[in-house]
Amino acid sequence: MLEVLEDAPFFINCVAKGTFAPRPPERPLTKFEQRGLRLGHGVWDLLYQCTSKINLGLL
Repeated sequence: MLEVLEDAPFFINCVAKGTFAPRPPERPLTKFEQRGLRLGHGVWDLLYQCTSKINLGLL
């Protein structure tokens, strides 16, 4: 997903190009995420901003 969004012309990574975002404090930790962490799996957040309403079909 990171690679796809990085290549999308109408999306900008809100953290830094090519990097994942830390989990936002306002987003609760889900049971699925807790299980993954307990099993040693990585959990990755993506935080992007869309720069074009036209691309989303809103105009």
